[in-house]
Amino acid sequence: MVFRGGRRGRPGLLGTVARTAVVAGTAKATSNAMDRRGQQKAAEQQGYQQQQQQAAAPAPPPPSAPPAEDDLVSKLQELGKLHQSGVLSDEEFSAAKAKLLG
Repeated sequence: MVFRGGRRGRPGLLGTVARTAVVAGTAKATSNAMDRRGQQKAAEQQGYQQQQQQAAAPAPPPPSAPPAEDDLVSKLQELGKLHQSGVLSDEEFSAAKAKLLG
């Protein structure tokens, strides 16, 4: 019988520690991957729900336009004030008024 040294069958302390580290690392990597996948699915589901809510919600009515006459009158009054205060010359006032009146 020849003795070759070392043990047969069971790993030593270092072998056990190494195997445990590999198993723990694999478990941690798998757990992290599952967490990321779950977070990704939750984000996709939330995005889908938001799209459904936006599609189901009716569009808000367009804001009503102010009456054109009131707007024209207020613009003419503004031009008059600018002309009286000297900001607009006679020519500028006349050109702006003509543009407003069409």
